Amino acid sequence: MVTLRVRPWETLGESVPGVGKRCNQDWYVCQGAGSAADPLVLAVADGHGSPAYARSELGARFAVDRFTVLAAEFGRAAHDCHDSGRLARLMTYARDDFPRALVREWRAAALGHWDRHRPVADGTGPRPGADERLRLYGTTLIGAVLTPWLLVAWQLGDGDLAVVAHDGTLERPLAPAEEALGDETDSLCAPRAWRQMRMHWAPVFEQARLPRLVVLSTDGLSKSFAAADGYAAFVADLRDRLAADGGGAGVRDLLPQWLAQAARHSGDDTTLTAALRAPGPEAEAEAEAEAERLCERKTES
Repeated sequence: MVTLRVRPWETLGESVPGVGKRCNQDWYVCQGAGSAADPLVLAVADGHGSPAYARSELGARFAVDRFTVLAAEFGRAAHDCHDSGRLARLMTYARDDFPRALVREWRAAALGHWDRHRPVADGTGPRPGADERLRLYGTTLIGAVLTPWLLVAWQLGDGDLAVVAHDGTLERPLAPAEEALGDETDSLCAPRAWRQMRMHWAPVFEQARLPRLVVLSTDGLSKSFAAADGYAAFVADLRDRLAADGGGAGVRDLLPQWLAQAARHSGDDTTLTAALRAPGPEAEAEAEAEAERLCERKTES
């Protein structure tokens, strides 16, 4: 039986530039309550940053902005996904159609920006091809949407998604089978980039089985650890500190320092956004109100 309740989420996010970087190529968002009407959307993007990707900080913003809109729409459409047939259709859309829509929207934003801000040196020369123009905006992306019944996440390129399950176990469901060599990574600017996007699909059939914590970060964080299990240890420590902190205010204050230290070790821009399931009386009241609203909508329909 599906429990029609929702717990609010505490969110946090921060981004710091790499040492000596001209500008921060990362971008992130944490937006929404996690309810049926207002899904929680998390995303981080990491512009590639080298001279060949001269506008990648804008590409990262375009990626996060377009993902936020599409993911929120998807989350609202998934407000009643405990019917098996509807759940299967939603999964097919998330796996096949959502990546194509995201890449299409990102490409339109990047090409539109290039048309409005064409380099002066190219003013009289031949127009570069679309692939060449898109390369300027190259970026990775990790994004997730959470509703009372569903966690879906997508990843293109490097970076990390960590999920602390209801029982406290830590998973990295989108980690590649083999790590990329050097600085190689998949990118939104690649031809048919949607084919390279990985998806994590996790329906939630009981409220008690919602994740405790969802963490998204750019690779500036994971690259800062010398030990192979350094990133997992960081997330486990973050989980414990947030649980002890009772809402995350103390962690929120310390997060810029932690990320700045990571950036010094990795030399890269470092970004993290996270959502912590927040228990307590307020959450229960919110859950009851959400259940009543859903029942009223079902009765009216």
